[in-house]
Amino acid sequence: MFKPLRIGKHEARYPLIQGGMGVRISAGSLAGHVAKCGGVGLVASPGIVLNSEFFNGSNYLKNSSLALKEELRKAYEIAPDGIVGVNVMVALTDFEELVVAAVEGGAKVLVCGAGLPLTLPGLTAHAPDVALVPIVSSVRAAQLIAKKWDKAYNRLPDAVVVEDPDTAGGHLGEKIENIGNGDYDQYETVRGVKEFFRTEYNLDIPIIAAGGIWDRADVLHALAEGADGVQMASRFVTTVECDAEDAFKQAYLDCKKEDIGLIMSPAGLPGRAILTNQQGIIDYDRDRGSSCSHGCLKKCSYKESGERFCIVRSLDRAQRGEVDSGLIFCGTNAYKANRIETVQEIFDELFAETGAVSHEEAA
Repeated sequence: MFKPLRIGKHEARYPLIQGGMGVRISAGSLAGHVAKCGGVGLVASPGIVLNSEFFNGSNYLKNSSLALKEELRKAYEIAPDGIVGVNVMVALTDFEELVVAAVEGGAKVLVCGAGLPLTLPGLTAHAPDVALVPIVSSVRAAQLIAKKWDKAYNRLPDAVVVEDPDTAGGHLGEKIENIGNGDYDQYETVRGVKEFFRTEYNLDIPIIAAGGIWDRADVLHALAEGADGVQMASRFVTTVECDAEDAFKQAYLDCKKEDIGLIMSPAGLPGRAILTNQQGIIDYDRDRGSSCSHGCLKKCSYKESGERFCIVRSLDRAQRGEVDSGLIFCGTNAYKANRIETVQEIFDELFAETGAVSHEEAA
């Protein structure tokens, strides 16, 4: 009952992209196992060098590309024929270098958000088989990207991810005061983006719904509302194969619905995270008088003025299990996690062909 997901020249057995979770939450292991199970597995490039063999404390930007290629190698070792891609944030200082490294490392798909990836086709012109997928939260953003790509590079997106800021985890492409006010309709946006490409370019590309996707009912609902596939991130954290330490996964298992909320990132974007340790995150850098040592973001209030906290170091601490002082990004449904499972078990639940139920029955 589920159609394959074709993105550019690549076809996944199931209509699912595993969302990129930065600073080694989704690295080679998770991406590889998702690809092996028939989805699109993404290695997240932000902070990929931290807690790796390539990091010596002072070569963050220099060796990030090497670390990214190594995680792609690991993923393809798990899924030699799978669809493995990379999530690259436009806001990263080394955005261009990481895009080039992703292509050199064999990424089949590039998913880019946290800004408009207006130059992406130029960076990948030498690799036309690599599928290019921007993340947007509005029809207007999709229009801006498409018109720029078409005019400057004679290229259009191979798919578009529509992220719901009301439910998605991590950095969100919306003003904090507009999140959760009831004005946003994700599936109206999904249908609007699809209609724009059909009307303007006579192009029927996959539009992927991201944010709030947790179980089979959510997948069926997204497809019924016009999406061609889903992007799921938080559900994969509490898997055996997720690259995070066990304490990070346990934080998901322990959190309650009311523990999840919004923060203002030093990147200048709102983000959704577990809030119970926010003071510990701020105190860590304040008590140590820490300064920016990596320069990971193009714009960062901590780098510029010491405001708030160092986001990449706080995410790194969380990934390594220091959850009292580490930032734990998550989507609104993270509290639903109640056990450690395997990636294969998730795919079995989401896409089982027997005993299928309608969305109404599942709800």
